[in-house]
Amino acid sequence: MWKFTVRRIGIMIPQLALLSILVFVMAKMMPGDALSGLIDPSIDPATMEAMRDKLGLNDPWFNQYMDWIKGVVQWDFGQSFRFKMPVTELISQRLINTFWLSLMTLILTYLIAIPLGITSGRYNDTLADRLITGYTYLGFAAPLFIFALLMLWAFGFNLGWFPTGGSVTPGLTPGTFEYVISKINHLLLPSLSMALISTVGTVQYLRSEIIDTKQKEFVVTARAKGASESRVYNHHILRNSLLPIAAFFGYEITGLITGTVFIEKIFGYPGMGSLFIESITLRDFSVVTAVILIFGIAAILGALLSDIILSIVDPRIRIK
Repeated sequence: MWKFTVRRIGIMIPQLALLSILVFVMAKMMPGDALSGLIDPSIDPATMEAMRDKLGLNDPWFNQYMDWIKGVVQWDFGQSFRFKMPVTELISQRLINTFWLSLMTLILTYLIAIPLGITSGRYNDTLADRLITGYTYLGFAAPLFIFALLMLWAFGFNLGWFPTGGSVTPGLTPGTFEYVISKINHLLLPSLSMALISTVGTVQYLRSEIIDTKQKEFVVTARAKGASESRVYNHHILRNSLLPIAAFFGYEITGLITGTVFIEKIFGYPGMGSLFIESITLRDFSVVTAVILIFGIAAILGALLSDIILSIVDPRIRIK
């Protein structure tokens, strides 16, 4: 187990290095630079070039990359040219919001997916199974941003059950009961919108696992020995079907990364996703590279977590 984990971490290190290079190079290929649109066009071009030299924007890309990566190792992404504050401080404010949104989405995803998957798999080819399967087909077909817009229109603007923007009601004191309730209220609609779409894959997978496990020889043997149907289902079918679901927990995290970008922008939620879109629009190079790098690291760590859990569930996949 430890050998597999160490080897898997060893594979992750060059992935992180390659990710950092790709992020930096692709960000440098964006039109303009950090000073584009910030300086009065009437300023003397020589003065503008002097400012670019002072900021190191005219240095070779590999020199800029080395300076950038040294800062990243020290958790220093430089200064945001647009927001006029350190990138680390800016990201710290948004990262907390995205964390709570992702956590709420994960909780809702499993609260919805596991009961539906169990019902659909246990009672396959029934009316309940057809209804649940129909829901998953609609979920696969529906684009997340369209579904989120419909949820916002229906439950936010039309019915007024949930807030339509922000992460908390302005004026509330952090730490108070009202503040916590307001944070949860602002989280519910965006997280539920994302969970209802992201849950369909887990429902289908759990359904297939339960149906497949019901055909296995050890289940047939348990029934032949006279075990009750509830014992066969709870101790043999359900237990073996749920184990692979746990292994995909890390991949659920990576799936949330793309989802939060759309959700946060649609619901006006101040998180990493909305910051990413704003930074691209404003050509804020230092913020763009920092956000993409954090998203990439989260995806790689999510895959690592899933591989480790899967190796515990099924030791056969461990690297010898």
